[in-house]
Amino acid sequence: MSDAIKHECGIALLRLKKPLEYYKEKYGTAFYGVEKMYLLLEKQHNRGQDGAGLASIKLDVTPGERYISRIRSNQAQPIQDIFSQINARINEELEQNPEYRDNVALQKQNIPYVGEVFLGHVRYGTFGKNSIENVHPFLRQNNWMHRNLIVAGNFNMTNVKELFQDLVRLGQHPKQLADTVTVMEKIGHFLDDEVTDLYQECKNEGLSKLEASPVIAEKLNIARILKRASKNWDGGYAMAGLIGHGDAFVTRDPAGIRPAFYYQDDEIVVVASERPVIQTVFNVPFDKIQEITPGHALIIKKDGRVLDERVRDESVQKACSFERIYFSRGSDAEIYQERKNLGKLVLPAVLKAVDNDTDNTVFSYIPNTAETSFYGMVEAANDFLNQRKIASILERKDSLTEEKLQEILSVKLRSEKIAIKDVKLRTFITEDSSRDDMVAHVYDVTYGVIKPTDNLVIIDDSIVRGTTLKKSIIKMMDRLNPKKLVIVSSAPQIRYPDCYGIDMAKLETLVAFQAMLALLKDNNKYHLVDEVYAKCKAQEHKQDSEVVNYVNELYEQFTDEQISDKIAEMLTESSVKTEVKIIFQTVEDLHKACPKNLGDWYFTGNYPTPGGNRVVNRAFMNFYEGKDARAY
Repeated sequence: MSDAIKHECGIALLRLKKPLEYYKEKYGTAFYGVEKMYLLLEKQHNRGQDGAGLASIKLDVTPGERYISRIRSNQAQPIQDIFSQINARINEELEQNPEYRDNVALQKQNIPYVGEVFLGHVRYGTFGKNSIENVHPFLRQNNWMHRNLIVAGNFNMTNVKELFQDLVRLGQHPKQLADTVTVMEKIGHFLDDEVTDLYQECKNEGLSKLEASPVIAEKLNIARILKRASKNWDGGYAMAGLIGHGDAFVTRDPAGIRPAFYYQDDEIVVVASERPVIQTVFNVPFDKIQEITPGHALIIKKDGRVLDERVRDESVQKACSFERIYFSRGSDAEIYQERKNLGKLVLPAVLKAVDNDTDNTVFSYIPNTAETSFYGMVEAANDFLNQRKIASILERKDSLTEEKLQEILSVKLRSEKIAIKDVKLRTFITEDSSRDDMVAHVYDVTYGVIKPTDNLVIIDDSIVRGTTLKKSIIKMMDRLNPKKLVIVSSAPQIRYPDCYGIDMAKLETLVAFQAMLALLKDNNKYHLVDEVYAKCKAQEHKQDSEVVNYVNELYEQFTDEQISDKIAEMLTESSVKTEVKIIFQTVEDLHKACPKNLGDWYFTGNYPTPGGNRVVNRAFMNFYEGKDARAY
């Protein structure tokens, strides 16, 4: 993606089913869990670079011994930072206490993070400052083991104010108006309720508090806690949690917006935001890894039982399509094929733009995430070229000479690496005052392969703001003097804000929205903006379920191609001599390419939860009123 956007976080949960001595004997270390957590987080580094955290729980410890450990970092390399600190602490303990080296019991008793249950998180912040207080996992402490709660998630709630008021009505005094706080406190409240009810049952049966503790651990109904806590959650989430005595859970939103996968055998249960992470770290096949069912919770009890329980009512499945287009690791077998299909399906529009002249067209891509779509586009272009060769041969079959046949067969598709990204330079783009000049140099080009008679086709995975295209890519490609420059987006036009974890909260920053407004002005229809604002304002205080996305009415005034052409015009500065055409994937073909991830609200405005319509409503009013504010 040429326009950098921050996006959703990554979670990793690991439960060791065997005693630590087992891993020491089989794998040579009792730190097996720590080592695997490092890999699980590092393999999800693509999902978060603002912060990282790790928490662990030791099972069945003696009262007075520390059983919960947590570390978080918001340093430049947060994963390396937390694990370097953990390793330093482990090495220090082993050096000072040589008797720990071959004694797993002493290691567990005295060294932090030598436990059986782990929860890790990598963070990309979409709201608030990158302070250490915003880094997961979050910890809610209590002297009762069963009331300790650790939470980390990949989520964003659209109705934080409502959830906050729910807590106030429950008699709580939340310290902050943030979805992380409200979610944890909501789970914590019903966890307290459940523990209190179970203790009362034990007390009625004549059990002491000490005797009640293992009974509470066994009977604690995590599914019921999550049902009550998540009842009013509106958003996309994959929420993971640990309870102090050793229960663990991961729950997903009913629409399946945010991803979560798991694998279990007789040694481990592991959950991660991406399937290939589990495949790589534990060397398990694709078909052994399952997706946590949307609206369900995967619950791992202290005794090792794994439960799959529904905690939310069923919903239309709208898993995030951006996961497939850009965010997730392309090493996933399904995602790799889907990204290739995105490139294949957009080819007909590309061929139309170059008048089917593949002989005088060079195909390339914007590194690095568009590379797989590029392979798909080139495969489809080669198929087109081969069909044309066959037709040419059949047309001349009665007079075809060997020389002519060789000439036909020798024609090949031309593909080159034209755009070169200067990764090191990216880190210096910080201040707005110098951003434009710096952006202009983020990409360089390969000289000497484009002729003045050539069309140049460059595929990107998506176009959000268009800043890098305008300030860098188009200008750099223009230096090569192609006859025509065709910029291809493997994703459709991004028209609406996201509110479920991706950092696209403001309408006015989206180039498709800007192009639509420009077309309204060009066609003397800008009064419709006033009308839509009035409709949005009129429903400002309605319930979320009653709010309608009226911004759709503005886009309906124009065809997709009209908006695409306007985007091309807006992103092409007067100094550019080359003709520029911009092509976007269609929503229909996006669904063909990614049939399991039909969440398309950023392209269509069809939000999967009622809160989505309220967010786009607020985003439009913010734009109209000139407020530089987020819509949630």
